[in-house]
Amino acid sequence: MTTATPTVGAGVQATTKTSRAARVRRRLNSRAATLVSIVIALLWTVPTFGLFISSFRPEDQIKTTGWWTFFTDPQFTMENYQEVLFSSSSSAGQLASYFINSLAITIPSVLFPIAFAALAAYALAWINFKGRDWLYIAIFSLQIVPLQMALVPLLKFFSTGVTIAGLQVLPAWELDGAQKFAQVWFAHTCFALPFAVYLLHNFISQLPRDLMEAARVDGATHPKIFRTIVLPLITPALAAFGIFQFLWVWNDLLVALIFAGGTKETAPLTVRLAEMAGTRGNEWQRLTSGAFVSIVVPLIVFLSLQRYFVRGLLAGSVKG
Repeated sequence: MTTATPTVGAGVQATTKTSRAARVRRRLNSRAATLVSIVIALLWTVPTFGLFISSFRPEDQIKTTGWWTFFTDPQFTMENYQEVLFSSSSSAGQLASYFINSLAITIPSVLFPIAFAALAAYALAWINFKGRDWLYIAIFSLQIVPLQMALVPLLKFFSTGVTIAGLQVLPAWELDGAQKFAQVWFAHTCFALPFAVYLLHNFISQLPRDLMEAARVDGATHPKIFRTIVLPLITPALAAFGIFQFLWVWNDLLVALIFAGGTKETAPLTVRLAEMAGTRGNEWQRLTSGAFVSIVVPLIVFLSLQRYFVRGLLAGSVKG
């Protein structure tokens, strides 16, 4: 008994030192993570803040001095925003119609893939049918196809339709003016579906099996289970994907320019911002104010769905 006491005491001391070292390590890791987060935030925030300051500076000041000189020689004007929003010049302004075009392109391009992907993900996760796993693998593999490779086939599909053995299976899309939005919706939906199905499938497949079986025992069909059980539980995942898709479509230039054209009736804000830079790309005062006009809606969407976004990112990290 007398010889065991020092051994127990040494073990307690070793355990205490180990736990103390673990606490110190956690604190150091936490401080390092905090420091890295602050650095990343500064790297993203400072240029954006400089762009915001520049949007209120006169044209001659923007083109001759850096934005940081605003604090030593503050000069403030609203002329840049007036030129961008209300000018009747063909080289500047008139953003209102392009703003509406961006909304008309973005909202359906977000809702369509969310609806189709949620249905497909539920079917792939909870409905047994032949070839289900191979179909899921095929959808997952479509994510590696570059968007640029699909542009020419889609353009041919829209212009000539689909013909098999001389038989016209699908007619050509004869759309003019604002009807070209349908082509952009179709393109964005096709490009977004592989990732959306993969993301939502991961969430839906982790739902408790006992919950699904209890619903089936109570006589619930697949449509009712999807509507009353699955949809409320995957709302964070839907919001997370919706934010990603909204930002992608809102900031897109290539797809909208190719399928909708660059006319005032169908072109989004990104097309107009590119035109506002001028033929030599020296109209910086227009770009600074125009950029913040285009940022307003994505900021509202992100801030309003932020809590769902965080929950959606964390929902798949733990199980049980």
